[in-house]
Formats: sequence, C-alpha cells, structure tokens
Amino acid sequence: MNRRALPPDTRPDDTPSWEALDLLATMVAVVNRAGECLFVNAVLESVIGLSRRTLTQRHLHEWFREPAALGDAIDAVARNEFSTRRFEGALRRATVGHIESLPVHIIVSQTEHTGQRILVEMIEIEQQTRQDREERAFGQAEVTKELIRNLAHEIKNPLGGIRGAAQLLALEVPTQELTEYTQVIIHEADRLQSLVDRLLAPHRKPHVVGDVNIHEVCERVRSLALLEHPRGLRVVRDYDASIPEFRGDREQLIQAVLNIVQNATQALSERLEQGDAQIQLRTRIARQVTIGKQRFRLALELHIEDNGPGVPDHLRERIFYPLVSGREGGSGLGLTLAQTFVQQHQGTIECDSAPGRTVFKIMIPLP
Repeated sequence: MNRRALPPDTRPDDTPSWEALDLLATMVAVVNRAGECLFVNAVLESVIGLSRRTLTQRHLHEWFREPAALGDAIDAVARNEFSTRRFEGALRRATVGHIESLPVHIIVSQTEHTGQRILVEMIEIEQQTRQDREERAFGQAEVTKELIRNLAHEIKNPLGGIRGAAQLLALEVPTQELTEYTQVIIHEADRLQSLVDRLLAPHRKPHVVGDVNIHEVCERVRSLALLEHPRGLRVVRDYDASIPEFRGDREQLIQAVLNIVQNATQALSERLEQGDAQIQLRTRIARQVTIGKQRFRLALELHIEDNGPGVPDHLRERIFYPLVSGREGGSGLGLTLAQTFVQQHQGTIECDSAPGRTVFKIMIPLP
C-alpha cells in the first residue's frame, strides 16, 4: 500500500501537526471525503494567491477546471478502491483581470486515516521546463558576458586611434565643410565609446550591498515613470506589505526595474496617446522555490505587467540578448542590464507575453 504517513488525529484541530508539509516544494492539500480543505501548504497558498485561512473549509474542487475528475479520484481513494490515483488537470488561479490555468500532475493518496483524510499533491508540469529555462538563461548570460568583454576590448583600442586621427585631421583640413566631416567621425566614435562603456559597466561596477526595501524601489521607479509620462499612463500598485527587507544593491535594482518599465512605456506608445496605458507593479512572497538549482525557503516575486501589444514572436526567445531591440533606434541593452543586475542578486527574470498583456517576473531570494 502506498500510503502517506500523517501524524495521528488526536486533537479536534490537528492542523499544526501538518506544518511539515510546508517544507515540500510541491502544492499539497489535506482534504476530507467531501473534498473540503483541512490544510493547505504554503506553496499552494502562494500559487492560488489566497490565505490558508480562506482556503481551509472550502472545497478544493473550486480551484480546478474539471472538478468532477478530482472529486471522483478523492471518492475512489476514500472508499479504498485505490491507494493512489494519478492524473493530469488544470488548477485555476486568479490574477489581475483574468483567470489563469496552471497545468498540474495530481496525485491523490490515502493517509493513515483511511477514508477520513486524503492527501492531494499537485506538481506543476511547467516546473521542470522552467528550471531548464533558468539554467539556459544563466549559461547564456555567462557566454554573453565573456563575449561582451572580448568584443568591447577589441573595439576600444582602434576606436581611440580613429578618434585621435580625426582630431589631428581636423587641425589640418583647409575648409569648414571638411571640418564638419571630421566632427561626424569624432561624434560617432564617442557614441561607440559610450556604448562600449555601457556594455562593460554592469560587469565591472562594484556591488554596493545594503538593506533594500523593494517597495521603495518600486515607488522610485513609479515616480520617474509618471514624471516622464504625466498624461495617459496609470501605474497601479499591488504590494504585499509583509515582504521583509533584504541585502542587495538598491541602485542596481532601481535601474533594473526602471529599464523594464521604460521598455513597457515605449511599447505603450499608442495607448499613451489614447490615454489608457497601464503598468502594474505587484509584489508577493513565494515559498519553497528553486533558483538555479538552489533551494530557498522564501523569495520575492515582483511582477511588472503592462497592457501593451506584446512582444513580437521573433524576439521572445532573444529578448534579454544584448543589442536586440524591437524598437528602431533602441540600443538593445536595457533588458540585458536588467537581467545582469537581477542575476547579481542570485535572482531570475523571465517574460510572459501575449497581445494585450506582457509580464516581466523577477524572483530574488529572501533571508
């Protein structure tokens, strides 16, 4: 028999004895035969976005796209027809403005309280895919960093020679018209030098560590965005006030979030003219998360969401690559720098985009 051991039900309310389930990385609920939640662990609480108090005494079926399949499985296991039932389903979770479906693998198991307490474990199907994607992103960032260093140094030396030669040539040319040509060379050399410096800056700038309040970071970025776009833009705040301070580089994080918000406002140009552009800054605590093969008990989730046209399909896989831009005249460095600064905080950044909605999700470990 494949039964999950739970502590004996010796008290009217034995919920505290189930707190060990909070240590699991998967979503877990303990339900009775009717499907009412007696306990939900921290991961499920975080994914659905409601408190444990709210979720308990409500039916787990409410959060599934096809509740009948879950009900049948719970009933079959409760009647001891099976010790375990496995199937796939879709968990419903509310986000701002709509309901998302989260594909999960569901395991319904007996406990020592056969027929009275049923353990329902939900494993996110995308979890492994996301971990693989994070590993590829870290690897790509390291390759990009080395490429940028080598490329920048190869460019800097001849660039200095070109600028110096143009300055000497400007002293020798006989006419103002020819002097203008030398000024174009000097100006373009300076522009390329500035680009090289920006490419190298995040990798050589010292990491200034101090106490960081993520909401102060968000408020600073919000004020800058509204200052730049006083009309037509609404910046919505949805903060979790319980998020603690953490050690980090405040200025780097401000720059990372600002780069993402500026990227969003550029994509929102048409909506800015119409007066209905919106960016949302949302913070949450995630529990029992894996970032780059390392397990963390708590992590900060910062979502930056806009109602723009979405990221073009041909750019989605390369959006964090340097010098890749969807805007004419863009440097293609803003999101690259944002990724670099987040990774220097042991964090990850990813983008989920569809027409009318783009979300950048930053995750940083908390103490």
